[in-house]
Amino acid sequence: MLRDLITVSASFDPKGQPRKPGALCIGAQKAGTSWLAQMLGQHPQIWIPPFKEVQFFNYVYIPGHQYWIKWHYRNKPREIRERHIKREEPLPPELDSYLDGLTNGKMFHNHWYKRVFAPAPGNAVPMDFTPEYSTLPEEGVEFVAGFLRKVKVIYMIRHPVDRAISQLRMNLRREKRTPKTEADWLEEVRNPVLYDRGDYAAYLPRWQKHFPDMKVIPFGRIAREPGELMDELEEYLGIGPYPYGNLDKKVFANPPGLNPPPAAIELLTECMEPQMKFLKSQLGDKFVKDIR
Repeated sequence: MLRDLITVSASFDPKGQPRKPGALCIGAQKAGTSWLAQMLGQHPQIWIPPFKEVQFFNYVYIPGHQYWIKWHYRNKPREIRERHIKREEPLPPELDSYLDGLTNGKMFHNHWYKRVFAPAPGNAVPMDFTPEYSTLPEEGVEFVAGFLRKVKVIYMIRHPVDRAISQLRMNLRREKRTPKTEADWLEEVRNPVLYDRGDYAAYLPRWQKHFPDMKVIPFGRIAREPGELMDELEEYLGIGPYPYGNLDKKVFANPPGLNPPPAAIELLTECMEPQMKFLKSQLGDKFVKDIR
């Protein structure tokens, strides 16, 4: 896996001026955004912030996210500093100053957001990889379209059942819980949290309405044709070709175990049928074949 690699760009311009991102990567949780960040983070014409997920628009438009986003900005600078210590690499003073500048004082206003991307080199496309933006309400997506008029959007989609199972296994490990019985598993798959992040029928039309040229990527292409996928994204983003390393490596893959029993998967499949029908009607049979 690529868990220990840095997802962000190595270049850093300490004299750069605040600017808006040229591209967003959004989508359902566990749908491949971390893999894509690992790939594009290698490209000299792409710049990703040190903490990858900026979490700006959802902080403003989804109040329920604000508590854990504050935790995100307390935790990520510490992780970056600890990573340098672990690798016995000195933390560049300009990076240290950048982290302090973004996390001290008033945050989450329009100019603060532009300051996030200030260190991007002039010839690079700054990118915001925040999957949670996919869940923005209509007024949030409308604001993004008005604020980032020229932004290009990549939306990652994974098979609803596979994605929900992956999220469930991740959540159980984080919470250090193991369902004991089939009834326990059935209760777990009824949890609304598994459905919100993968509600393509609600979220995708909002984004397509405001970004009709948005690039929608099926998750299965990451494993089957990563090179061709990156070629397409380079063309979409207007950047040159690049020899990416670790194209075939997974990022944050769940370890073995915690597999739901057949009855739980059957229930989850039944609950996700409306999402499957939506994807087929909206994106076609060929696309749906590529989402797993």
